[in-house]
Amino acid sequence: MSAPRDPRAVLQPALLTSLPAAVARPAYDRAAVTRGIAHIGVGAFHRAHQAEFTDDLLAGGTTRWGIAGINIRPPRLTETLGRQQGLYTRLIREDQSVAARVIGSIVSVTDSQESAAPALAVLAAPDIDVITMTVTEKGYCHTPATGALDASRPEIVHDLADPEAPTSLPGLILRALELRMRSHGRPVTVVSCDNIPANGDILGAVVRELAARRGGGLAGWIEANVSFPGTMVDRIAPATSETDYAFVENQFGYRDDAVVVGEPFRQWVIENRFAGPFPAFDSVGATFVEDVTAFEHLKMRILNGAQTSLCYLGVLAAHAHTFDDMADPLLAGFARRMLIEESLPTLAPVPGIDPAVYVEQSLARLRNTAIRHRNHQIATDGSQKIVQRLLNPIRDRLAAGAGIELLSLAVAGWMAYLVRASARFGNAWSADDPFAGRVAAIADRVGADPAGLTDGILAIDAIFAPPLAADPRFRAAVTRHLGGLLGADPMAHVRRVMAHEGWQDA
Repeated sequence: MSAPRDPRAVLQPALLTSLPAAVARPAYDRAAVTRGIAHIGVGAFHRAHQAEFTDDLLAGGTTRWGIAGINIRPPRLTETLGRQQGLYTRLIREDQSVAARVIGSIVSVTDSQESAAPALAVLAAPDIDVITMTVTEKGYCHTPATGALDASRPEIVHDLADPEAPTSLPGLILRALELRMRSHGRPVTVVSCDNIPANGDILGAVVRELAARRGGGLAGWIEANVSFPGTMVDRIAPATSETDYAFVENQFGYRDDAVVVGEPFRQWVIENRFAGPFPAFDSVGATFVEDVTAFEHLKMRILNGAQTSLCYLGVLAAHAHTFDDMADPLLAGFARRMLIEESLPTLAPVPGIDPAVYVEQSLARLRNTAIRHRNHQIATDGSQKIVQRLLNPIRDRLAAGAGIELLSLAVAGWMAYLVRASARFGNAWSADDPFAGRVAAIADRVGADPAGLTDGILAIDAIFAPPLAADPRFRAAVTRHLGGLLGADPMAHVRRVMAHEGWQDA
């Protein structure tokens, strides 16, 4: 039976003792917890992943590693988590089952959208030993094709001119490190928890490049006192819907404006490169390794590769969610075949994981009907994602003289998605991608000619490294598929590809 609904009951510490038995709650004294981690970007993924690991750690008896949450971009934390003193409900959904748990590991919240000063006060504090982040890929201000700092970005231009009032993520981190160097000098571990390739190396590279330009001995201090370990993070956590908010209120009798939803599966692999004290996340299910690369490639090329491929083809097939894509025998068959035949052979062995089993597990996760992961949400910032998920395995396949038909179809799906969002193609939908405007300009110029579109898009060297863009096999495959996907029936082209290769739809 549902708990009585009380519209006045907002999730607060005083409410914890009266929660329904079906809602798990923090198994520790929150008042005794002190902060040790500062996290930038307290969105749904962080609250469904790292904050839950930290909650598990605190439940084990430590009081050291509370999270100081910081948002430097909208939304404002004070209007949700701040009002609830850091508490929120995490729902784990799998088809018809739901498990609710209140997470208490976020002990403070800071909004820093208008000025960097509030964030810097937290990041530079001596009681912060670990800085973590989940931000969008474009927030790293790097060039996807190379991983290097993109010094042409307006926010980077600003931060080079006015480093004490940063507007970019790398500039914010650098200024915090400079303040730490000048005040107390304590070392710090800076951890990216984002789906970008070699995330620790890229974050370290862009920060060090800014430090070298800043001068004043900062680069040397960073080298001696700061580490940027790579990580692989995994849990599907779609945007929270009004249905999820209503579920908590109707089922459990309290209002929570910070509900998050996730799937049962979670994984966190962290390189064992720490500059100072670091939480024992390995005691609560995370894995510490010397090199995260093999784990990262497995996740990006299999799970994320399937998500990226399906989201664009799914939109072209008029599907709304990933589970809708996976319920379509044509698209499910395409995804499975692409992973097994083309993506899987590019992977190095991963300790403790059977890649073939991982493929099936990943596809099963994508079939979860309770995880309403919208195709358009997954499609966001695709230009920042396709390098590691699709283009890198294509490069490996080309180097081995192997086929790229299916991976190239997925790349063409991303192109078709942006092209159809242009005015020339009727603004079929709104595309949220840093290169959407450039692709629209190409479409306006060349029209529906697939060769002209391919030539123009492959010339974007921030995404397509010139050797790959010039490869005749790749160009021919993408051109052929783009033409098919821009036709009146995109799925007819996918069916022809599947039939041509002699595969049966799975």
